[in-house]
Amino acid sequence: MALTDEAMDKIKAMIVAGELAPGSRLPKEEILAAQLGLSRSSLREAVRALTAMRILVTRQGDGTYVSSLEPHLLLESLSFASDVSQGRTALQLLQVRRLLEPQATGAAAALLTADDLDELGVILERSRAAATVEEFVGYDIAFHLRIVQAVGNPVLSMLMQVLSTRTQRARIVRGSRTERAVEHAHREHEEILRALRARDAALAVSAATVHVAAVEQWMASGLVQEDPLDAAGG
Repeated sequence: MALTDEAMDKIKAMIVAGELAPGSRLPKEEILAAQLGLSRSSLREAVRALTAMRILVTRQGDGTYVSSLEPHLLLESLSFASDVSQGRTALQLLQVRRLLEPQATGAAAALLTADDLDELGVILERSRAAATVEEFVGYDIAFHLRIVQAVGNPVLSMLMQVLSTRTQRARIVRGSRTERAVEHAHREHEEILRALRARDAALAVSAATVHVAAVEQWMASGLVQEDPLDAAGG
């Protein structure tokens, strides 16, 4: 693994130095391996790992290229970490979400169009009629993502998707007495939309903060119940 890490670091150094620009093709394997002082097997492992990270892109029959390196593209690989997060790690992701999402919601208050607001209203109507947790969570994600997208920053949009994925949200809803959790979420969503329709950025920030904090508090209380000594140790 150490050799693979060394190979990855050398390829990344070439990208950072501008020797391999976004969209450029990597030299042939034997040439690049010699250039970097690596074995071809170590280079292959490094390329596989960097491809999984979306830093490189392999085109069948054409070679390996540096990706566009757009931040939102590179962040996609982090969504798995949110999907599998448990306990304190999941709580930490929610804490970061609480720092970012309310501010994004406040910024969106001045940017959402009338059509956007109507679309958000339709999403909430459909979420009310959701028959399953998965269906509700789908609308929940669509509601929040649509708000954040209005800010016009794809990195922020991808970060919000990473911080709270469909899998994570479904686990939270199921674990927090489903009917009560869903009903609370409906009310909080309506408060957020009401603030956005009023173009009240401060109220939108407040409503979004209450919404995310409620989920965070439920998860924190669950951790205390599971391991009070660990929780007290902070």
